[in-house]
Amino acid sequence: MSAEPQKLSFTEKAGYSLGDAAANFVFQTMILFQLSFYTDTLGIVAAAAGSLLLVGRLWDAFFDPMMGEIADRTKTRWGKFRPWVLWTAIPWGVVMVLAYSTPDWGMTGKLAYACLTNVLLMTLYSANNTPYSAMTGVMTGDINERTRLSSYRFVAAMTAQLVVGGFTLPLVAKFGQGNNAKGWQMTMALWATICVVCFVITFLTTRERIQPDPKQKVSARQDFGDLLKNGPWIAMFTLTVCHFLVLAMRGGTVFYYFRYYVNQDSLYGLLQSLGLSAASGAAATGTWHYILSAFGLILDADKTNVSSVGFSLFNMSSLFVTLLGVLCSTFLSIRFGKRAVAIAGFSMTTIFMALFILLPPTAVGTMFILEYARVLTYGPTIPLIWAIFADVVDYAEWKTGRRTTGVIYATILFGLKAGLSLGGAIAGWLLSGYGYRANAVQTAGALRGIRMTMSVYPAAFFLIVIVCLICYKIGKKLNIQIQDELAERRLKFAS
Repeated sequence: MSAEPQKLSFTEKAGYSLGDAAANFVFQTMILFQLSFYTDTLGIVAAAAGSLLLVGRLWDAFFDPMMGEIADRTKTRWGKFRPWVLWTAIPWGVVMVLAYSTPDWGMTGKLAYACLTNVLLMTLYSANNTPYSAMTGVMTGDINERTRLSSYRFVAAMTAQLVVGGFTLPLVAKFGQGNNAKGWQMTMALWATICVVCFVITFLTTRERIQPDPKQKVSARQDFGDLLKNGPWIAMFTLTVCHFLVLAMRGGTVFYYFRYYVNQDSLYGLLQSLGLSAASGAAATGTWHYILSAFGLILDADKTNVSSVGFSLFNMSSLFVTLLGVLCSTFLSIRFGKRAVAIAGFSMTTIFMALFILLPPTAVGTMFILEYARVLTYGPTIPLIWAIFADVVDYAEWKTGRRTTGVIYATILFGLKAGLSLGGAIAGWLLSGYGYRANAVQTAGALRGIRMTMSVYPAAFFLIVIVCLICYKIGKKLNIQIQDELAERRLKFAS
């Protein structure tokens, strides 16, 4: 074994990235559509839907640390973490479809069904995604290679988010033909098939290289006890809770924002000027019309799908801009360090997000521009945060001599799921508290709640994220020192 940090091939990085692409077919659907699916298709009131999401995601969060312990103790010829990606693939696909099916069981039956399928889906998500995420820490010990690996991962994730954000609602409409319940079930069946194929490819193309010291004793009590003495872990755990709380809170509100707050005539005018109207010459014929139709971005003659087309365009175009930021992350982190780039990115993102509160409903063009500024500055932080998690694993090993990759990633994912749980629930509670009523004209109070949940409330939680990064003490210099010293240690116990 060489002390030289491991380089990864394009095939391995690309193959690994498909696992996160698959995960995002669930994650992004959950962020963008699960709350509105429960309220507007399954027929559950907003407050109950928010509570239901909280139950499922909190269970998932508590299951993550257990899954981390299980993964750390898994021993197969394929490694500790990689096999779980394969073992959970088919069950994941089956439950994914069930979670977006609509049985005719009455309100109590629907609540019970939604709760059960949501808990099952979240459990499988954890059993798959916790080991998958931990693989970043064992595929290579090179800190820059990890950032590249995370960049590949999130390019694939952004692509999946583009597909989910842009195609889901048009496919629901196409498959359902007026029956949203049928449309959701068939759309999720398509997404589930793609997920299973991607997970199999991830398993076949990746390898685990970094192993703990073979003399390391197994102790769950010590594993979790060490975390409370690990300052970088505490900072990143708190950051993760607030970060994903924002993603769930704001992400789950965007559709409501387009449907109820944005002025439909102003939005129609913008979409028509972009050639998205079937009646316009630019969209009526040719390749451009074909592309727009494939993405579900053609307006109906009666304008009934204006908010849906606007929402899809908003998500898809902003994801392209986000991708530009993601692609810059490796260069920026090598030049300035992950921590410095993350602080700058989250700071600017917070400002642009808060500014949404100032937008009147007719300022549609400004809304798109402001969103592009927000995601461009947010983009570089996405792979960097996940690369930082691997650095926290290294820091713990450097300090204690014990490597607990699965436990650290599992507890960080616990924070992620707790944030999603709270964010989704808070969004539902806020909408209900401000007087939201499904499929109805909203009151001024309900519209105010939608606007605040798009801007001020999530910006406040991002301020906590920035404080956590300021408190995180692993800068560029210490990062390199830890990498070099751990490489020497591994050379000794491997020889």
